[in-house]
Amino acid sequence: MNKLAVIFCLSLIIISCKQQETQKVVEINNLDIYEGVEFEMPKVKTTSFPDYTVSIRDFGAKSGGLFKNTDAFSKAINDVNIKGGGKVIIPRGIWLTGPITLKSNVNLHLEDGSLILFSKDFDDYKLIKTSFEGLHTVRCISPINAFKVENIAITGSGIIDGNGDAWRPVKKGKMTTKQWQKLLNSGGTLSADGNRWFPTESSKKGYESSSSFNVPDLINDAELESVKDFLRPVMISISTSKRILLDGPTFQNSPAWNIHPLKSEDIIIRNLDIRNPWYSQNGDGLDLDSCKNVLIYNNTFDVGDDAICFKSGKDEDGRKLSMPTQNVIVKNNTVYHAHGGFIIGSEMSGGVNNVHVSNCTFIGTDVGLRFKSTRGRGGLVENIYISNINMTKIPAEAIRFNLFYGGESPMLDEGDKSIEEKRDQILVEVNEETPSFRNIFMKNIRVSNSEKAAFFMGLPEMSLKNVSLENAVFETKKGITAIDVDGLTLSNIEVIASNDHALTIYNGKNVKVSNLTFEESKLPIKILGEKSENIQLDKSNFSNEKEQIIIAKGLSEKTVILN
Repeated sequence: MNKLAVIFCLSLIIISCKQQETQKVVEINNLDIYEGVEFEMPKVKTTSFPDYTVSIRDFGAKSGGLFKNTDAFSKAINDVNIKGGGKVIIPRGIWLTGPITLKSNVNLHLEDGSLILFSKDFDDYKLIKTSFEGLHTVRCISPINAFKVENIAITGSGIIDGNGDAWRPVKKGKMTTKQWQKLLNSGGTLSADGNRWFPTESSKKGYESSSSFNVPDLINDAELESVKDFLRPVMISISTSKRILLDGPTFQNSPAWNIHPLKSEDIIIRNLDIRNPWYSQNGDGLDLDSCKNVLIYNNTFDVGDDAICFKSGKDEDGRKLSMPTQNVIVKNNTVYHAHGGFIIGSEMSGGVNNVHVSNCTFIGTDVGLRFKSTRGRGGLVENIYISNINMTKIPAEAIRFNLFYGGESPMLDEGDKSIEEKRDQILVEVNEETPSFRNIFMKNIRVSNSEKAAFFMGLPEMSLKNVSLENAVFETKKGITAIDVDGLTLSNIEVIASNDHALTIYNGKNVKVSNLTFEESKLPIKILGEKSENIQLDKSNFSNEKEQIIIAKGLSEKTVILN
């Protein structure tokens, strides 16, 4: 064997060893992510790409943000797909483009310093049939979209910008006087009451054609083109697909939701920076919708609406689809501004189960852990395990269960009604439209500087069932409130409530409280509601139980049991 042949063979051996080492690191990292999971979690199938690489420059792309590179992106992706797969490189620079459609076996890789900037020209975005907020509807095609593909990735360290400000209406209450005036000076039009700005008349017409939320149900399909600007797309839509990797880039400024995996499986979402302006309506970070076998870890969120949100369809559409979000691990994520840090609902009609959330930090998030639904949804949420969560500067509740959700922000605008005011105590029939939340376990929760520690509210006809909270410290203004709960367990809880009871129970059944710590100068427990029964308290927690436990008139003495 000649010298060159020997060198070539040695090179192959070195490359092979490096590949094996890299594979071992990936395997080790994946094994770590499964540690401590409370249910049998299938191993998520990972992506793999051939060693074939092209640059969008090879297909005529021009940087600078002035030349539209839609064709170059399409040609590069088609080339890699036809060749059996590989990597499409986005080099340093600003790359203006219309929608990008991903195909199987393609890794869209953004190099350091690269920025994909999506066009503000609404004509680039055709109307398509899709799903949004859990309903089958029509929206503009997403800036990045994929449908029925397998083995795709978006990786690297660049930025993807959806140019969302071109699309979004803005509420006056979300801005300072100076910001609002600047927005008015930019053009656009106002709602009749002057409290909502729209970028175009088409957007305004769409809003006026909707009886609720974001579906223009007051006009027929033939008129949808006339309200096209209102039909804002999610920025990343990946539907009915398998083996998906999002790893590294910044995703920002989305027209509606930022990242929306739908009816897909084997998904890894890691090392992302997901951002939207705080005033961005529907500016969610990640909405995982009817998906299974998912890993979400090492991400940062700073958004205008919910951050990490799990869904599974809305009302009849979701129940017919009957595709739950299940088998998901969420670890090591940080959330700054958002309506909620980790959220389930409100569109959860297909169910959510087998979810592990741990080692997350919420800083200034309106609500930390947020669960929401309402009558008419149906669906079953169960087997949710949450641990090792740190929160600070939470302006609403650290933990919030609301089964009377009506689309409102946790931070009420002037004139909005509170949850308690909206609550309807009239029993309705339990049927397929009744949502059910049960078997939810939370432990090792640390909260400083919140408005309210926790709010648990089920329905009169369907209580929250078997919810457990243990090893938690709340430094807060208001304590824990539990309404229509059955099987609530509170263990090793410290409530430092500056101006409220530590715990208020209304129509609670089979509630067990042990090792509750509170300020001696405050009234710790108040029990209300004629349906309250079997409230078990730890006698050793009270120095004077007759003064420290308030029981509403009319309740039986047997309502409270001191152990």
